[in-house]
Amino acid sequence: MIKAIVTDIEGTTSSLSFVKDVLFPYARTKLPNYVRQHHDEPYIKQLLVDTCDEANISLSAENAIEQLIEWIDQDKKITPLKALQGLIWEAGYQQGDFKGHIYQDAIDNLKAWKANGISLYVYSSGSVLAQKLLFGHTEEGDLTPLFSGYFDTLIGGKKEADSYRKIAIEIDFPTHEILFLSDIKEELDAAKAVGYQTIWLTRDNAPDPQAEHPQVSSFDDIALDS
Repeated sequence: MIKAIVTDIEGTTSSLSFVKDVLFPYARTKLPNYVRQHHDEPYIKQLLVDTCDEANISLSAENAIEQLIEWIDQDKKITPLKALQGLIWEAGYQQGDFKGHIYQDAIDNLKAWKANGISLYVYSSGSVLAQKLLFGHTEEGDLTPLFSGYFDTLIGGKKEADSYRKIAIEIDFPTHEILFLSDIKEELDAAKAVGYQTIWLTRDNAPDPQAEHPQVSSFDDIALDS
């Protein structure tokens, strides 16, 4: 019986185009000036140190900016980059520059599952701050009360089985009682390897009945065991 659901964001609860066509370009445009304006603040200073350590480059704000932009262009899942993107998006949400996109079928079913006593969690390569901002600023208002916890790359990589083992320990559910939702096969493989149940969201593509994980095109097609 499913007692907890861990969901991915991009391509699962939210459209890839919102992230790639709205959030990423916004952060890329704003990042240089944001870093220059805030580089003396302790938290930003530490993120810049982490950036330079990660890239093995000399420590300077301009070097860090150049590296961060390169990582954005390469779609790298680097923790200090994700943290900075989250801060930039926070300003964008607060200024009303955009709203967080969540599929209506995801909203409806997440609410129903929550009402039925299922614990809900988010696991995304985006920072926990970015996750909370996305769900906190949707067209339907603040959806963050639906979730009991959030996980990002600080717990580990999304294609690493140990990350899912750590999440299960953290949320205190046996792995066989946890359902993981994602649009990425390698993530589903990692979760299944430690005992999670899995469902593969295909969204715009027809589900393949022969796929290695059960596929659905919408949250409406997810049938939980009872």
